Amino acid sequence: MGLPRTARDAEPLVLVGLSGGADSLALAAAVAAEAHRAGVSAGAVVVDHALQSGSHDVAEAAATQAGELGLAPVAVRRVAVVAGSGPEAAAREARYGAFIDVAAELGAVAVLTAHTRDDQAEQVLLALARGSGTRSIAGIPGRRALAAGIELLRPLLGEDPEISRATTEAACAELGLAPWHDPHNRDTSYARVRVRETVLPVLTRELGPGVAAGLARSADLAREDADALDEWAGRAVEALLPAAQPTAEGRVIDAGGVSVLQGLPAAVRQRTIHRIAREHFGVALSREHTLSIAALVTHWKGQGPVFVPGLRVTRLAGELAFDPQRGSPREDRGGASKS
Repeated sequence: MGLPRTARDAEPLVLVGLSGGADSLALAAAVAAEAHRAGVSAGAVVVDHALQSGSHDVAEAAATQAGELGLAPVAVRRVAVVAGSGPEAAAREARYGAFIDVAAELGAVAVLTAHTRDDQAEQVLLALARGSGTRSIAGIPGRRALAAGIELLRPLLGEDPEISRATTEAACAELGLAPWHDPHNRDTSYARVRVRETVLPVLTRELGPGVAAGLARSADLAREDADALDEWAGRAVEALLPAAQPTAEGRVIDAGGVSVLQGLPAAVRQRTIHRIAREHFGVALSREHTLSIAALVTHWKGQGPVFVPGLRVTRLAGELAFDPQRGSPREDRGGASKS
């Protein structure tokens, strides 16, 4: 996984996102050992979520270990986790916000996190259980943009499928590093912990030791498919409705465009509709909403408009009209109104 470079800095700075756990500690040790050979300078960012008693001490201990490994600079940032969509999501949002702030302050071009094959397997199982689509089943990407000029890299999800949680724990033991054991990782009130502690062990016992690696490979295959389908849908959106920007104005797909939309494979058609709603109107459609709109294309029988949160879609004279809509009595149902 290549690291980004800047013209002003022959040795760009990368930061390891360090919690003090075995995964991130093993990654920190590996990055410290290989940074010079990779042509980068390496530091660390430690985020104190302030969710447990003694979290400050844990963060300071992690920072001390980072310094002892030779990482510099090392920044500790305390964050406030705001309750929202769930404790894990809220903590992740606060953590990534801290990553962006620290990276910007220090001039880092990337933040590295220590997700392993086991994390990937857990993510795939959760996505499957929730009935998610290909993009979610694709799991945790190996890299993505974190902010302008800053990438989020996950090097342990690279080409070696054997970098598991057991591998990082063994590495810490061999190097004499003392990882912190987060009690939240044993709290079965979290679905991810139940998958880790119960579901994956049962699957491994019943199906064999290759389950986690197989799930990780499935994520790689799903990501390739999702990337291809998303690219196809993106081209379709550009052809049907050029210059996609959020707007308060309506958009109309003419009869020829509706015919094109009808001829697309279902997976691409649904993605195209979803992207039109998001990119032109800032609306996130559920699958139910997307299928209701798609029915105006594929199963047109003279039905009235479809109301979804923030949007009304109407089939008229062969055209498909998307209009901003607020306060519709039917918009939460995602179905077509009776005419």
